[in-house]
Amino acid sequence: MEHKKTYNAKELKTPKGTLIIEGPVPAEKLAAYEFHHDLTAFRQPEQQHQALIDIARLPEGRIIIARHHQTIVGYVTFLYPDPLERWSEGKMENLIELGAIEVIPEFRGYQVGKNLLIVSMMDDAMEDYIIITTEYYWHWDLKRTGLNVWEYRKVMEKMMNAGGLVWYATDDPEICSHPANCLMARIGKRVDQESIQKFDRLRFMNRFMY
Repeated sequence: MEHKKTYNAKELKTPKGTLIIEGPVPAEKLAAYEFHHDLTAFRQPEQQHQALIDIARLPEGRIIIARHHQTIVGYVTFLYPDPLERWSEGKMENLIELGAIEVIPEFRGYQVGKNLLIVSMMDDAMEDYIIITTEYYWHWDLKRTGLNVWEYRKVMEKMMNAGGLVWYATDDPEICSHPANCLMARIGKRVDQESIQKFDRLRFMNRFMY
């Protein structure tokens, strides 16, 4: 499968300054930008910056960023699912995962996440993919936001809906381990029926248990 990547961008005016939401951004460009020290949700900022550069080098990898001048203040990643997760077991070329989305606290509440997803889906090539995201409550910044799991889940779901991702049922044990966890997905317009059936089989792999 050829992974076409078409750059798109938009301006987002916020009370803290104007952001450029852009991508997919190539690895060289990502390396040239500053990476904000408050982007710490997944690992230390320097390591996370390097992880984004590495993802951008992958054939299927896509990084969409929110940039304030020359500093990255938010991002979303798309790449093949982790080989240890069930979503990679189908070896589907057209199934990619929205792996991480993060915005620094200073720019939260201004629809940055929502706009990262909107710009992500501006690329027509996204119609060739099944895009999934797995939401686990233990990744959520409940402490800093002051939201409970259900309030945060509602916020996450609304944000994902902006990118066309909707809730899908699954018997994945990790997702089923807490009712706030969920699988969301967007099935592109050009995805064939066979791929959709394959995805359905990945969603429900434990049927023999019932």
